[in-house]
Amino acid sequence: MGKEVIKILYVNIKKEFDNFKLDIEFETNGETMALLGASGCGKSMTLKCIAGIEKPDEGEIILNNRILFNSKKKINLLPQKRKVGLLFQSYALFPNMTLRENIAIAVPKDRNNKNEIINEKIEAFSLKGLENNYPHQLSGGQQQRVALARMLVNEPEILMLDEPFSALDEHLRWRMEQEIISILRTYGGNTLYVSHNKDEVFRICEKVAVFNKGKIEEINSREEIFNRPTTYAAAVLTGCKNISKAKKISENKVYAVDLGLELNCNEVDDDVKFVGIYTEHLKVSEDNKEDNTFEFNILNVIDNLFSHTLVLSPRIKDYETQKIYMEVSESQFKGIENKKSIYLHFNKKNLLLLNK
Repeated sequence: MGKEVIKILYVNIKKEFDNFKLDIEFETNGETMALLGASGCGKSMTLKCIAGIEKPDEGEIILNNRILFNSKKKINLLPQKRKVGLLFQSYALFPNMTLRENIAIAVPKDRNNKNEIINEKIEAFSLKGLENNYPHQLSGGQQQRVALARMLVNEPEILMLDEPFSALDEHLRWRMEQEIISILRTYGGNTLYVSHNKDEVFRICEKVAVFNKGKIEEINSREEIFNRPTTYAAAVLTGCKNISKAKKISENKVYAVDLGLELNCNEVDDDVKFVGIYTEHLKVSEDNKEDNTFEFNILNVIDNLFSHTLVLSPRIKDYETQKIYMEVSESQFKGIENKKSIYLHFNKKNLLLLNK
C-alpha cells in the first residue's frame, strides 16, 4: 500500500440557520485558497465553523490529522484548542489594551521568550514606536497589522482572513494587500481567504472555491477558475458580463438564445446551459466572412479611466436581443468611435460553455 496523504484541512459540514442551508465539502493542502462568492452565500459561516465559533449540525472538520469537530463522535474542540487564526473584518482588537498588550495576550503561555516574540512581530509589521497606543489611536492599516501580528504570535496551524480589506480605502487597501501577500509567503502554511472581490482573489490566492447559495459549485486552480469557469455562478464572479442561455445544436455548435446567434465552439456537452465570453476576449473584425463573426450595433459608449466599454446588440431584424459589452483601449476606440456598427469576432477557444 502507498503512503497515506495527510489532508491538512478537510471540511465536510452541514448547518441550517435562518432558512439557509450550508452544505459543503472541501480539502486544502498547504495553499492559499479563496472562498469566492456573493454576500450571504455561506463563506463567513464556513470560517466560523472551522474556528469553533459556530457549531455545524453535522459532519466533520479535520486539521493536520486532529479532529476539530465530528458530530458522530461528539467531538467539538473549544476555539482556543483549535490552533486556528481568524482575522475578522472588524479586527476585534481590545479597546482598553495597548498595541503591545493586544499582541501579548495571544502569545502561548508556555513560551519563555514572550517579549522577544512580541518585539519580533512589532518590528516585522512596522509598528515600532506605537507600542503604547490604544486601538482608537491607530489608523485602519495599523489596526489591521496589529490584528495580524496577534494572530501569528499564537502560531496557528491555519490562517483564515474574512474580507480583510473591506474597511480600508483604495490606496491603503493596495498597500495592505501587498503586505498580506508577503506575510502569506513567509507563513507558508494553509490559508483560507474570504472575498467577493475577484481582483483581490486573483492576486492573492492559488486555489479558488466558488460558493453559491450555501454550496460549493466549483473548486480549481486560480488559472482554471478565471480562464475556464464551468458554471454560471463562477463565470459571473470572475467578471464575465456576456452570458446567454444556450442550446446544443451539434457536437461543435450552440445556439445563443438571448443573442439569436449560432456559435461554432469546441466540443459541446449535452448538458450545456449557457454560453459566455469575457469582454476583453471579443475582437473587432474587418473580415465579415470570418467564422463566428457578426454585425453589432453600437448602442452606447461608457468611458472608463483608461479604456472604453461598448454597449452592443446583434444587428438582427425583428429580434429582441440582450446587450453585450466589449472593452476597448483608447487606441482601439479611435478607429471605431464614429461608427454606428462593427463586426465582432467570437473566437471559439474563448467561448465559455457553462453546464449550470
